Amino acid sequence: MRICQVILKVDDQDKALKFYTETLGLSKRMDIPGQIRWLTVSSTDNDRGAELVLEPNHFPAALASQQALYDANFPAAIITTDDIDVDYQRLSGLGVKFLAAPKDIGRVKFAFFDDTCGNWIVLSQPAPTQKTP
Repeated sequence: MRICQVILKVDDQDKALKFYTETLGLSKRMDIPGQIRWLTVSSTDNDRGAELVLEPNHFPAALASQQALYDANFPAAIITTDDIDVDYQRLSGLGVKFLAAPKDIGRVKFAFFDDTCGNWIVLSQPAPTQKTP
């Protein structure tokens, strides 16, 4: 078994698609029109990796939950990078709103950013693994 898709509630699918592809640099994987549009994005370099399903959030209980999590600065997803400082500078330059500069807590360096669609996302860089003798 492997994780294939993770649902991320968004307030506007077109705005989310633009943010996740044009700003973050992810790739659109699926865009299937219908009564409920099925829209996914994923890493550009991993065809078999997990996809984020950018699902419209219209259900009142889900809207309330998303708002409560956002207000509490609780992240909806974690995106990993190989160089958080470079990506933080690049994204900040594109106008992405971060809660603070990247913070190093030893095993990981991270920063929270607003995806413009109702979610906080964590940008994370794991510390290099140390080999044991």
